[in-house]
Amino acid sequence: MAETTKLVSGGKPRLRFFENAPGQQHIPEQDKYLYAIEAPKTKLAIIGTGTIGQEHMRVAKLLGRAAIHGVYDQSALSVDVALANFAALDTGSALSKASAPKVYQSLEEVCQDPAIDALMVCTPNFTHFDIIKAAMASGKPIFLEKPIATTLADAAAIVELARGYSSFIQLGLQYRYKAQYVEALHEINARGSLGVTQTISMSEYRPPFLDKVGQWNKFNALSGGTLVEKCCHYFDLINLIAEARPTRVYASAGRSGVFDGVIRDQVVSDIDDNAFVVIDYANGVRANFALNMNAPDFTEELCVVGDRGRLTTCERFQQHHGQQAGATVNVQLGEQGASRETTLAYASAIEASGHHGATYYEHAAFLDRIEARAAGVVETSAAATPEQGLWSMLVASAAQESSRTGEAISVDATLIANGLDSLLK
Repeated sequence: MAETTKLVSGGKPRLRFFENAPGQQHIPEQDKYLYAIEAPKTKLAIIGTGTIGQEHMRVAKLLGRAAIHGVYDQSALSVDVALANFAALDTGSALSKASAPKVYQSLEEVCQDPAIDALMVCTPNFTHFDIIKAAMASGKPIFLEKPIATTLADAAAIVELARGYSSFIQLGLQYRYKAQYVEALHEINARGSLGVTQTISMSEYRPPFLDKVGQWNKFNALSGGTLVEKCCHYFDLINLIAEARPTRVYASAGRSGVFDGVIRDQVVSDIDDNAFVVIDYANGVRANFALNMNAPDFTEELCVVGDRGRLTTCERFQQHHGQQAGATVNVQLGEQGASRETTLAYASAIEASGHHGATYYEHAAFLDRIEARAAGVVETSAAATPEQGLWSMLVASAAQESSRTGEAISVDATLIANGLDSLLK
């Protein structure tokens, strides 16, 4: 007579990512303890199955806390590729093997399906406003990829709608979850290691924007412009570090010709591929940001100086040399304390899942909020709010206007001109 073993794995340590090792596939489900994977608690729908939509599908599978119940995209090819890539993620574990996500035929169908617990909007920027209105009719938690919108008017309207929403909207400003920026924000704002912040400097040197369906990210009207589309991430981080309201923005941006061969409806790409931006804050902090999209590989840098010390971070991703991204945080305190340099990395499977692990932890934060609400627990989250998404876009929009006019832009005047006087309080 065979023996029966009773294993209770709830709350016990799990050997993450080892449970799928080929040499361990002989372990039956009833004997899995350190390998145990809990069944997903939340059913998600992915609206938009392009690059970032597939990234969220991938991290959902890796995290294991939510199931991708369904997908919707107007492009049949995007859906087919997303489903094929998702199916390839299935492994030997019975719980990890998922049935194919349902393919919805309309936006209304996916939003109103009672089987769906939450919606993740991963569509092109210019569609955000219309899609978010349809999604909010569901009353479900919503994840909205950055930027919040392509115009300040639409962004402000979304913020106003979110204030009266019965559930919540989380913005996809996932760079605040990158390992080096999590550490930097803790050192600067939580620990106060640098004292009073004085200046903030950020930069990104990278290859040109990747291809998208219809090349929508190469046109200002569809993307909101380079400083909105991509750099809202950095303006969000700068706002978090400054801990104050931006008051004035000056920028110089231009095009080097890298996208001149991209033509849509007989119109040549009009987005900037390089820029310098200077930001003044109400508390006296001054910041700058630099962008260049003609570099062979990716480098991001941050330098923050306070009255007690300096912090720098650097992330390098040398794709042409087949190397994973590496990130460091360097704190220099001189006579004020212990200086130190730290090399940071998430678990390799998480690092490889997208945006060097930032999407994984952003995704986890979204599920934390959903589960907290279901349990009646007060939410505490570092996730980006619609209002923070609006502030990052305000800086970006002011920078693009400054570059166009050659004049420094008053953020207060921009708020008043766009009917956002309430944000002046």
